[in-house]
Amino acid sequence: MQGLTIVTHPLVQHKLSLIRDKERSTNGFRRMVREIAMLLAYEVTRDLPMTTKRIETPLEAMDAPMIDGKKLVLAPILRAGIALAEGMLELIPAARVAHVGIYRDHDTLEAIEYFFKSPQDMADRQVIVTDPMLATGNSAIAAIERLKARGAKDIRFVCLLAAPEGVEALRKAHPDVPIWTAALDRQLNEKGYICPGLGDAGDRIYGTR
Repeated sequence: MQGLTIVTHPLVQHKLSLIRDKERSTNGFRRMVREIAMLLAYEVTRDLPMTTKRIETPLEAMDAPMIDGKKLVLAPILRAGIALAEGMLELIPAARVAHVGIYRDHDTLEAIEYFFKSPQDMADRQVIVTDPMLATGNSAIAAIERLKARGAKDIRFVCLLAAPEGVEALRKAHPDVPIWTAALDRQLNEKGYICPGLGDAGDRIYGTR
């Protein structure tokens, strides 16, 4: 699918298989979600603009490569997206964090916003939206619309799993927003869950139902 990158690195695929297992403990699930997120962060930031800075090594001066521009913004969709953002912050500790509170109505599957907070100067920053699942796409679409209204222009979406229906919906609504995922699963079931999937990511991360 155009605009979709599936990260096939063996470590990503192995860890994803481990968290699909319904017997995985809450602690193990949460820890590996953060580990996968860190690995995905390498891929989604691969083309960050670079510059050079004059530094002194213990031996001599050199022009050292450094990331150019303002700091990234991670924008987790609450609540499950926080776990991915935490993993990415291990790799990019200077990133700023926006919070987008959206939940999916279990009857209509529509996205309902209840909280939004973001840094200033969003137009000058690359924004990485995180959510474990891209299922119907409604939450991602609503979150990105809110971020664009705040001025964000360079937006990327990162998830653990995607369904074809969600990818199609998000690409149709926001064709300028590329998607990174660890796997494109078969389909959604009648309740809007990804199959084979891994269940409700938020409940498995936080041990709730």
